[in-house]
Amino acid sequence: MTTAPWRDPALPADVRVADLLSRMTLEEKTAQLYGVWVKADSTGEDIAPDEEGMTESFDFDELITRGLGQLTRAFGTAPLDPALGAAALARAQRRIMAANRFGIPAVAHEECLAGFTAWRATAYPVPLAWGASFDPPLVQEMARRIGHDMAAVGVHQGLAPVLDVVRDPRWGRVEETMGEDPYLVGTIGSAYVRGLESAGIVATLKHFAGYAASVGARNHAPVRAGVREFADVTLPPFEMALRDGGARSVMAAYTETDGVPVSADPGLLTELLRDDWGFTGTVVSDYFGVGFLETSHRVAGNRAEAAHAALAAGIDVELPTLRCYGEALVTAVRAGEIPESLVDLAARRVLLQKCELGLLDEDWTPEPSATAAPVDLDAAENRALARRLAEESVVLLDNPDDVLPLAPDIRIAVVGPRADDPLAMLGCYSFPSHVLPAHPGTPLGIEIPTVLESLRTELPDAKITYAAGSDVDGDDTGGFPEAVARAAEADVCVAVLGDRAGLFGRGTSGEGCDAEDLRLPGVQSDLLDALIATGTPVVALLLTGRPYALGRWHGQLAASVQAFFPGEEGGPAVSAVLSGRVSPSGRLPVSLPNRPGGQPWTYLQPPLGLAGAASNLDPTPLYPFGHGLSYTSFEWEDFESASEREIATDGTYDVSVTVRNTGDRAGAEVVQLYLHDPVASVTRPDVRLIAYQRLELPPGEASRVTFRFHADVSSFTGRSGRRMVEPGALDLRLGTSSTDVRHGVRLTLTGPARDVGPDRRLHCETDVRAVES
Repeated sequence: MTTAPWRDPALPADVRVADLLSRMTLEEKTAQLYGVWVKADSTGEDIAPDEEGMTESFDFDELITRGLGQLTRAFGTAPLDPALGAAALARAQRRIMAANRFGIPAVAHEECLAGFTAWRATAYPVPLAWGASFDPPLVQEMARRIGHDMAAVGVHQGLAPVLDVVRDPRWGRVEETMGEDPYLVGTIGSAYVRGLESAGIVATLKHFAGYAASVGARNHAPVRAGVREFADVTLPPFEMALRDGGARSVMAAYTETDGVPVSADPGLLTELLRDDWGFTGTVVSDYFGVGFLETSHRVAGNRAEAAHAALAAGIDVELPTLRCYGEALVTAVRAGEIPESLVDLAARRVLLQKCELGLLDEDWTPEPSATAAPVDLDAAENRALARRLAEESVVLLDNPDDVLPLAPDIRIAVVGPRADDPLAMLGCYSFPSHVLPAHPGTPLGIEIPTVLESLRTELPDAKITYAAGSDVDGDDTGGFPEAVARAAEADVCVAVLGDRAGLFGRGTSGEGCDAEDLRLPGVQSDLLDALIATGTPVVALLLTGRPYALGRWHGQLAASVQAFFPGEEGGPAVSAVLSGRVSPSGRLPVSLPNRPGGQPWTYLQPPLGLAGAASNLDPTPLYPFGHGLSYTSFEWEDFESASEREIATDGTYDVSVTVRNTGDRAGAEVVQLYLHDPVASVTRPDVRLIAYQRLELPPGEASRVTFRFHADVSSFTGRSGRRMVEPGALDLRLGTSSTDVRHGVRLTLTGPARDVGPDRRLHCETDVRAVES
């Protein structure tokens, strides 16, 4: 075997893999198509409700004699010291290599949604906070750090990023998304992919596609999205992350669209993804997604039929553990019920990726270099990066009386169920929230200062008192009197309210924690009413995984601040914003509703989706997409656009503006470019984001931003079902949010309508130059 062509690294990968496949038995080929979750409970009861009975006992040593495609979550299943985990993973890989004829190791994959989901690893802000930062380069650096840590302990593949576009904020997994706009999601998500891939980790785009558009915002519910919504809202972030990010894997969504489960949809997983977009990597199932074709969707009568449907659709790897792609598949192939060519096609893709990762090379070793030195998954560099991203993601919603920043020596009542709980900072897929609930008594593994602790550190001369007031959920109001008393005796009350992340109903946000409406959970609304009634100015600080309706208190709050699960450094970051040491610069990646009902609603509405006299329900948000205030002020000067207002349907047009910090402190402005299509052949969103630029400006300094709009960016799915650029009028609008327009220009696209494809331009070119004072 050592002299076989497949072992020769000088040969092209496809030649090596073709030689290897020709030597493999059917059992050895199918073994490359599934993962094994060694530590998972064989009943499935410790995983998720629908997954009970989806796993079964197996003899690992016997199983690996055929080889193994993937090892599932060696670090993300139970608390494990990183150094010991790296050594254990290396031993497992040695066993796998020694057991199979070809000595091929498995791909080790882990979750990395908001940091490496491992004990003692950095818990970064959740993706919704990344969206609030409007800062792709910072997200890319974070992902590079995450990938570096994963590679250091022997991991090859990360199950992130989530590129779902929010369609209904009641959905429990909103915290995992980057917002309600496909361009924002696509650009931030592509940056994450570039960072992870630069560290050698295979990025996995999920959930492809439509998962966030489920009916009633229920997890795993059917999707009723129309063809154009799917093409113009759901798919662009995935296309962008493949073209701009270079992702090497895609995860199929659990859901079904118009009666066809994604895991059995060749139109999506093969015709679009591979034939149209040219994707050559691997498609993996979401956990138990292949088996769900039999048990949940009921489009397969048994395991073999589920395997056949998934392979024919284009799913290469069954995760997280063996069920359908094993013996049931082998038996069906030998009986002539499933073409062996489907197995060969999937095995070829898997082995090509293993070849890219070096796993077919004779000198590959499972011992990562980090095992020779102490393994630190929460290094100082990580924490500094987590702090900066948390700071940039904090959104100042309102500050009408300039109560913020807080004076350094005032009396502050810190009240609320999120004020003194470290888990208030973390999303569902952080290790402490995701895994540790099953291991009571285990330390968090990382330091997570609370808001209360951080404010006391940030404002050492202030007199700070505290009362929880209530729990996050439930109806107990027994803590109200103490909370009200603390607020009444203070100069200002900081009400720290929000969510508790969890899984499948064990939290108020997270996977399987969908909301009936957008009221604050439990009795927190009543607590806020009681605090306001004291007459003490109240600052509402929201630590949440989704937007909640605040219109009930509009005009009554002294200030309101939104932070989306800001990670382990979130307490110090939020406190720095409250004190004024850091000027807030986050922008809303989701509209923040006025009223709790009337969902679903996002800012991407056609004319009929906006407020009108035909209905008594007004969906207009309290704070729009892109909104966020600062402690400094900015002037937008010298707007410039070409005098010629006509361009061809394949032409370009430049708009420029100078932004100057006219305040007395440093701050950041986010210049946002929106497109408005006054008349089109199909209804279009009233406005949609097509470019943005975050500008960090010291006092008195200015930068000039130029966006070069290309007509391709205006394309949409026409009545024919093809993507097209349509001639006619277009408005380009520069603003600080989707509704606050500072400058605009009307263009006319001339010439014939153009069909455009995957090679179209996805972005406006952006140029930023410093302006002399």
